[in-house]
Amino acid sequence: MPRTKQFDEKEVLNKAMELFWEKGFHATSMQDLVSHLGINRASLYDTFGGKDALFESAFALYRKTSSGMLEQLFDSAASIKEGFQKLFEQAIEESIHDECRKGCFVVNTTTELVPGNDKILEVIHENNTNAENLFTGFVQKGINTGELQSNKKANEIGLMLFALFSGIRVLAKVEPNREKLQKIVNSGLSVLD
Repeated sequence: MPRTKQFDEKEVLNKAMELFWEKGFHATSMQDLVSHLGINRASLYDTFGGKDALFESAFALYRKTSSGMLEQLFDSAASIKEGFQKLFEQAIEESIHDECRKGCFVVNTTTELVPGNDKILEVIHENNTNAENLFTGFVQKGINTGELQSNKKANEIGLMLFALFSGIRVLAKVEPNREKLQKIVNSGLSVLD
């Protein structure tokens, strides 16, 4: 008779995501995972397939969650400028209150595992393309509604704002200074004027 699992897989995956996000892939040992997740090594392998597979699942969870939050923020924004302002304000606030200075899991994984891991590179490329499309689509919406000038190039602005968003997450890991970060954001968002 098979044994029933004594843990919630979703909860364990969330904990794994937090640990990998904070420490990175290489610095997270199997013993770290066993201790942090509160499950034994055999259960970890049986359920998640080992460290590599668990990392991939945790990374997928982060990307899905982040993408969903971004879509929801853009969908609920009263205006394009307000939506981007709110997005960057949230990034700054998260960075300032992040005692571990985790930054962005995607950016961290990019700098840790690329080059050298073609599978992760492909996943990150797909993730970035999706995010760039969300940013560009949101800018295009502003052009279509007349909020932004019709001569604006949605693709160029979307890509620049996505790069700014990623850069803010990196800069904030080194110096989580609200005033400095806000000045950078204000300069970047002036492209929407």
